[in-house]
Amino acid sequence: MASDSLLRAAGTAEECPSQPLRNPVVEIVIPVRNEERVLGPGVRRLHAYLRDRFPFTARITIADNGSNDGTWAVASALAAEFSSVRAVRIERPGRGGALRSVWLASDADIYAYMDVDLSTDLNALLPLLAPLVSGHSDVAIGTRLARGARVVRGPRREIISRCYNLLLHATLGTRFSDAQCGFKAIRANEARALLPLTSDIGWFFDTELLVLAERAGLRIHEVPVDWVDDPDSGCACCPPPWPTCAALSVWAPRWPGARSPSRSCAVPRRRARRRRGRPAGPC
Repeated sequence: MASDSLLRAAGTAEECPSQPLRNPVVEIVIPVRNEERVLGPGVRRLHAYLRDRFPFTARITIADNGSNDGTWAVASALAAEFSSVRAVRIERPGRGGALRSVWLASDADIYAYMDVDLSTDLNALLPLLAPLVSGHSDVAIGTRLARGARVVRGPRREIISRCYNLLLHATLGTRFSDAQCGFKAIRANEARALLPLTSDIGWFFDTELLVLAERAGLRIHEVPVDWVDDPDSGCACCPPPWPTCAALSVWAPRWPGARSPSRSCAVPRRRARRRRGRPAGPC
């Protein structure tokens, strides 16, 4: 069974309690694709926060995945400007593939990522990482859908985000509240066990990793965040409906007790054909 192999690979929280990390190194990955406008301000703001207010050793990795504008030039300039910033170029587009590639090559103790537009208030970064450092949790996610979160975004995105997470609860039996918030972290040992089991290279990677972690018995800590939507950023927060249903229809049969997405979310063949070629999901 897939869940049995996950338990052997990652262990359960009860059998293998995580130990506190002393002087941890945190690698924060910013996956970008065609974000030349916001990349510079976002990285400079994050760098200043880490320099002035962050108690752990941290480095920023810009993961350019398939940009065809000036993003790589901006990323290279930032890496030359700051010693704690590096830039990695990945030819194939896809946030998931970029994160998996950088994290698997990292020697840090904690892996994190955030969207380049920094929609999530950086004051949530320490609450996100603290339970991973202490050993209380294995994975930590920002959530815009839990009590205490403060979110500024349009009604369309709010509805799509809530419906997507409700669909996950209904089809995969998930318990986490927000799969797609671009603000997550995981302890390195757990990530090395789970990442080879992931397959998606795009927007569904977040969901896939969280489902694997949950089924492996890892402890997932949620942090309600202050989140302000940047409508001009390419980091879309809401998964598109048709690829969502397609991905879930593949994933649902993999887990005992999971249910296939209802027919109500199916897209007619004619409409699906017209949508081919459009960008699908977050950067």
